[in-house]
Amino acid sequence: MTAHADHHVLSDRKRLWAFWVGCLVVTAGVVLHVPMYLMGADIGYRLAGMPMDLGMTVGMLMIPPGCALAGWGLLPRRGVHHEHDHHTVDVTPPEDAPLSLAHWSLMLVLVVALIIDIMKPASLGFVVPGMLKEYGVSKAMVAWLPFAALSGTVTGSIIWGILADVFGRRASILLSAVMFVGTSICGAMPDFWWNVIMCFMMGAAAGGLLPVVYALLAETMPSKHRGWSLVLVGGLGAVGGYLASSSCSALLQPEFGWRIMWFLNLPTGLILIALSGAIPESAKFLMTIGRMDAAHAVMKRFGSVVRERVETPEEHHHVLTVPPISTRYAGMTLALSIAAVAWGLVNFGLLLWLPAELVAEGHSVGVSSQLLAKSALIAFPTVFVCAFLYSRWSTKWSLVVSIGVSALGVAGVLTIGPGVSPVLPVALMIIGTNGLLAILLPYTAESYPLKIRGRATGWVAACSKSGGLIAQLLGILAAVPPLKVAALMIIAPLVLAMALMAWFGTETRGRDLRELER
Repeated sequence: MTAHADHHVLSDRKRLWAFWVGCLVVTAGVVLHVPMYLMGADIGYRLAGMPMDLGMTVGMLMIPPGCALAGWGLLPRRGVHHEHDHHTVDVTPPEDAPLSLAHWSLMLVLVVALIIDIMKPASLGFVVPGMLKEYGVSKAMVAWLPFAALSGTVTGSIIWGILADVFGRRASILLSAVMFVGTSICGAMPDFWWNVIMCFMMGAAAGGLLPVVYALLAETMPSKHRGWSLVLVGGLGAVGGYLASSSCSALLQPEFGWRIMWFLNLPTGLILIALSGAIPESAKFLMTIGRMDAAHAVMKRFGSVVRERVETPEEHHHVLTVPPISTRYAGMTLALSIAAVAWGLVNFGLLLWLPAELVAEGHSVGVSSQLLAKSALIAFPTVFVCAFLYSRWSTKWSLVVSIGVSALGVAGVLTIGPGVSPVLPVALMIIGTNGLLAILLPYTAESYPLKIRGRATGWVAACSKSGGLIAQLLGILAAVPPLKVAALMIIAPLVLAMALMAWFGTETRGRDLRELER
C-alpha cells in the first residue's frame, strides 16, 4: 500500500494514539507473565499449583483495560455527509481485467492472517495431553476446554460481525489481533479452570476473523475473480492453520512443554498487527461513514473507476430503505443457518465419535485412526475443486451439492458394520464437509448488502460453531447417542438445508454487489 493511501486509511480513526497505547499495555501485561513461565524450566515448565506472583497479577489486570483502550482508539472518524446535495458515488471495478499486484498481495496477507487465526483453536488438540498429565484431571473434565473454546467462537463470530459493520473491516482485524496477544497468558495459568476461561477468550478473539476477512474480500475483489478468491483464501488459510499448528507443536513442545503453544499467541498476534498495514479498509465501508478521500485512495489502488453523479430524490429514498435481514433474507438466512449447524454436528460430532465406534465394531485402532488422519490430505485438493466449481459453474448449486455430498456420507454411516468398509462414507463426509466449509461463508458474504454483510456472515459462522457446541455438550453430559442414531438425527437438517437452499438461494457468480444495495 502506498504511503498516501495508508495515511488516509489510518486517519479515519478518531484516536489512533489510544490504539497503539492499548497495544503496548496488553503486550506489557503478557510479558509480565513470562518470568513465572520460565521459573518452571527445570521441571518441564510445570506450573500447576504455583501461586501467582505480583508481576503476573499486575499483568492480568492490565490486559482488559488495554484491550478496551485499543478498541476505543479504533472507532472511525466519520466524514461529512452532504445530505442536501444528493451526490452518490459509483464504484465500477474492472470486471474483465486481470488481478493486479494489489489484489494478489491482499489475498496473500489474508491467507497468512487466517493461518494465524486458525492456529489458535487447532492448537487445542496438541495441548490436551500435556494438560491431562500436569493437572491430573479426567478426560470428561478436559472436555470443558473445547466446549469453552467453541462457546467463545460462537460469541466472537456474532460480536465481531457486528463490530465489522461499526468499526470497519480492517479495524476489526486489528482489535482481534490485540485480543490474540492478550490471551497468550493462558500459557502461564497455574490452575486448570483459568485455562478454561482463557480458552473462551481465545475463541472469542479467533471467532470473528474469518467472517470479517470474507466481508473485506467480497468488497475488494472484482466480480469476475471474487468467487474463486474467496474460496481459495479461506480454504488455504484453514489447511495452513492446522499445518502450522502441528509443525509448531512438533518443533517446540518437546523442549518447552505444552504451554508454549499458548505463548505463541504473543508473536503471532503482533505479526498480525504488523501485517495490518498491508490490509486496506473496505472502500465501500469508508463511503458509508463519509470518508470519501480515504475511499478514493483505496479504490484507486485496486483499479476501480470512481465517478460521482447527482442522485435523484427517489433513488436517494430507495437506497436508504434497504429491507432488513429479517424480512428480505429470511428464507436464505434460515437455509444457511441450518446448513452451518449441521456442518458443526458432522465435523465436531460424528467425525470425532467415529473412531471409537469403528473400534467397537471390530476395526483396528490403526485403521480407524488412519481414516481421519488423512482428512487434511483430502481437504487440500477439495479446496481447489470447490474454488473451480464455485467460480466457473454456480455458487448456489456448488453449495447445494456440497450439502448433498455431506448428507450421502452421513447416510453411509448407517451401512457401517462388521465386514463393511467405512472408507467410502468417511471419504464422502470429509469431502462434503470440507467443501461445505470452503463455500458456506464466501457465499454468505456475497449474498447480503454492505450494511449487514459483517453481522450476517458472523451469524452463519456462529451457527457453524454452535453445531460443535451441541456435540461437545453431549460429550460432557455423557449423553452421546449411538453413532447410527446420531447419523439419522443429522441427516434431517442436511436434507432440509439442501431443499431450502435450492428454493431460496440466489446465484452470486459474477454478480455486482452494488445490486444488493438497490
